[in-house]
Amino acid sequence: MWPVAYKPRTVSEELLILGVLNSRMTLSDGDRHRYLRLKKGYEGEIMFDKLTEQLRCESIILNDLLFTVNNQTFQIDSLIIVPGQIYLYEVKNNEGNYFYELGPESEPESDRLYKLPKTEYTNPLYQLIRSESLLRQLLQTLGVNLPIEAKVIFINPKFTLYQAPLTKPFIFPTQVSSYLEKLDKSPLKLNDYHKRLADKLVSLHIKKSPYTQLPPYRYDQLRKGHTCKICNSFSISVEGKNCICLDCGHEELVTDAVLRCVREIKLLFPGMKITTNIVYEWCGVIESKKRISRILNENYKIIGVGPWAYYE
Repeated sequence: MWPVAYKPRTVSEELLILGVLNSRMTLSDGDRHRYLRLKKGYEGEIMFDKLTEQLRCESIILNDLLFTVNNQTFQIDSLIIVPGQIYLYEVKNNEGNYFYELGPESEPESDRLYKLPKTEYTNPLYQLIRSESLLRQLLQTLGVNLPIEAKVIFINPKFTLYQAPLTKPFIFPTQVSSYLEKLDKSPLKLNDYHKRLADKLVSLHIKKSPYTQLPPYRYDQLRKGHTCKICNSFSISVEGKNCICLDCGHEELVTDAVLRCVREIKLLFPGMKITTNIVYEWCGVIESKKRISRILNENYKIIGVGPWAYYE
């Protein structure tokens, strides 16, 4: 029965769009860096999710939350509600060798995180402190006084942090399993109070992120053609009912491939009407318009007739 994934993690619209654009146009260095950073961050969060899903203690897991309190917006990677406690996690998928540089004791915000040899990265502790403070303020407005334990989870097994202070709320890759094992030993039971709290937090979650950053793009500038679901290659061959990637060998049903193309079009151009001609042009590799039309007829509602017909 436990844990309860009250709010599962989903891929953000920004990451989905950037992923499609990365395959179909040349992103600027800044946009490509943002895409790879978001992608790596999401992959790290999924790694952590797979571990929290193995918990057997009574707990309610809320993933990927976005709130606004006192005119300030903040994001939480993972939040776990257990009897008498709330755990807040900032998940980082950093890879490589880093070192921690302490600032003056009177200025803890001056602590620095560097990747060797000395490339500075934003210290995740600052974001954790901010999120913890704003979450506490949010809970106060709800009349909730549960204590919060906040941790930075370094999930990547290829991550090393030198000079890491023992007093910082960091959980390193080799410690994650044992940390969750301790959490798993709680014998306490959840009740309706915890469920109501989870419901309230989910209802307050902001679905549209104000931080979304996308490059400008147009339909006519994007490369057309079906891409491999696994490796994003455009080298696709249609054989019978399957689309086969000539690079990695992955096979996908033609129907699934066409529907995936439709989802891409709707994602990138939500105001565009889905027509047989548009899907035919976008897929590229499907030679028969009749085949595409049949797939669209079977999976979408047709509006109108003749050359003005489109699908919803």
